[in-house]
Amino acid sequence: MQLVAGDATGVIHERVRLAVAADKGASGIREKIAAVLPELARKHSARAVGVGFGGPVDWRTGQICCSHQVEGWGQFELGRWLNEISGLPAVVDNDANVGSLGEACRGAGQGCNPSFYMTIGSGVGGGLVVDGRIYHGTQPGEAEIGHVRLDKQGRIVEQSCSGWAVDRKIQKLKEEGRRSVLCEWLGDVPGGEARLLARALEAGDAEAHRILEETADDLAFGLSHVTHLFHPEVIILGGGLSLMGEPWRAAVAEALPRYIMAAFQPGPQIRVAALGEDAIPTGALVLAGRLVGG
Repeated sequence: MQLVAGDATGVIHERVRLAVAADKGASGIREKIAAVLPELARKHSARAVGVGFGGPVDWRTGQICCSHQVEGWGQFELGRWLNEISGLPAVVDNDANVGSLGEACRGAGQGCNPSFYMTIGSGVGGGLVVDGRIYHGTQPGEAEIGHVRLDKQGRIVEQSCSGWAVDRKIQKLKEEGRRSVLCEWLGDVPGGEARLLARALEAGDAEAHRILEETADDLAFGLSHVTHLFHPEVIILGGGLSLMGEPWRAAVAEALPRYIMAAFQPGPQIRVAALGEDAIPTGALVLAGRLVGG
């Protein structure tokens, strides 16, 4: 978890990193925030607080719907609580939405409108920025690209393209006895196998290239729906899988035109996220600044 201080344009001046113990639940996280936020706000003469939360949020009220990772956040009024401990107005939104704003304002989406951002890690999230503003749709709608279906049987983008999905594909190579350097590099404890993919691609491993192309093709099919509905000028690939860099970007960019109608060719630009871990705090600063007219 990161707490940052900065200005209304998203420039970070100071950063505090806090370890999160999921077994201590939401109360443990709030305890850490309460110990740091008031002093950080005082030191920088803060005027507002912005938050990117990892789960469904009522962005109008700052109330959390739930967290899929940490117990104790259900229906918690995070915006009001932050106001109570800091004395400042607070705005809360979903982390993918906030990351999309950060990338649109100061990252890979600068100068492009609309800008669609997706973060691909253990799960898949997305956010759409139109005219510099997060697009929410009717409550509780969001840009849930991870839950876009890839077929009528219910297979979704998150099941096929997330970091965990790539982990499973690599694990399956070993189970099937495939010849691949990925099998040689796998540890005894499963988890995090996707991090090996970039290295295997550099080594020219055929199975690594197959997994890359298969995953990129599924993602491109999902993004074709985004393209046909919203026509973003740019699609930004963020999250852990984006650390593969150019091979990942190029594979998605090559596959996407196959699923876009001729009138919309060549489709949006595909870029890798520029801000990395700064996307969400940058977007949160922008949100906070707008809350007080910054």
